[in-house]
Amino acid sequence: MSTTTAPPAPPAPDATAETAGPSGRLPFWVNQQLGLFVLVIALAALFGLLRPAFFNAQFVLFPLLSDISTLTVVALAQMVVLSVGHMNLAVGRMASFGAMFAGLGYDRLHLPLILGLLLCLVAGTAIGALAGWVIARTGVSSFVVTLAMDFALLGLVSLLYTALTDNAAFTTTPSGMAELRSYSLADICAGPICGSNAIPQLGQFAVLALVGLGFLYRYTRTGRELLLTGANPAAAELSGIPTGRRIITAHALSGLLAALAGFMAAVSTGSFRASIGGEFMLPSFLGAVLGGTLLTGGVVSVLGALLGTSLVDVIRKGLDLLGVGLESLNIYLGGVLLLALSADRIRNVVSYRKVVRST
Repeated sequence: MSTTTAPPAPPAPDATAETAGPSGRLPFWVNQQLGLFVLVIALAALFGLLRPAFFNAQFVLFPLLSDISTLTVVALAQMVVLSVGHMNLAVGRMASFGAMFAGLGYDRLHLPLILGLLLCLVAGTAIGALAGWVIARTGVSSFVVTLAMDFALLGLVSLLYTALTDNAAFTTTPSGMAELRSYSLADICAGPICGSNAIPQLGQFAVLALVGLGFLYRYTRTGRELLLTGANPAAAELSGIPTGRRIITAHALSGLLAALAGFMAAVSTGSFRASIGGEFMLPSFLGAVLGGTLLTGGVVSVLGALLGTSLVDVIRKGLDLLGVGLESLNIYLGGVLLLALSADRIRNVVSYRKVVRST
């Protein structure tokens, strides 16, 4: 309730676009989520027409939705630090760090599936909180701190895997992990609510992350304070918001989500390796920024992160089925990111002008 009377109130229509009333919403024609949804459906239909195999539930849709689930969580990990105007360049290494603890727990301690996951999440939260604490205490840019963390974790994780394993991988898997990797929701229950054979069980983790963050940003004081910290840190501090603690909270959440994504990636491959998360950097920014999260902080879109990730993965899978090579595919994805950054700037300008006209 205090955020409604805090000094950062002037930028609030822009900073909390998803939680504001109708007067704070962007015009219909710049609604990124609607545009992304239409684009995802249109591209899926186009690829399906060009390659009917695109709609094969077992060989295309199931792995596609598994990838979307994992990379959506990666995008959410980046989104929470972007909400305070920071970035996490170590998101992939944090995923690897958390997954390593799960693999160690399964291999050496013979933990059940759920306890290994909890150990993974605790490790990810701790390393994320450490990065946030360093940033909050020193005032050093999140770019510098997380880049240093990325290099440190790259060496640390590699050394630990080399010391603790024979083949740089934990291959012992607990009961239930194989089913989690290969079973769909339709395999565990019946009825229309379970979906089709194309919906993987891994999708449950992405749904929980989406619902949890949606509730955090829309209904809790902590979520509003995270957004206000990103929108105007100085004004947020003057209004009594503990910006240092909110920075630590954002990075701890980022580490937790990165570790969850690392666990999901390990489940998908069937083993825990040091290379997990190595490809997470670009998707983390693509999904979040395409979805409507501002690089400057103050605006997030939880649903947009899902749609942005879905768009990228649909493009990737469709072009792969059409025979486009990896080099060309990376060029296209780089172009998509450039367009996303341009759209981010356009949204800033449109939002600012709308606020100015309303004052």
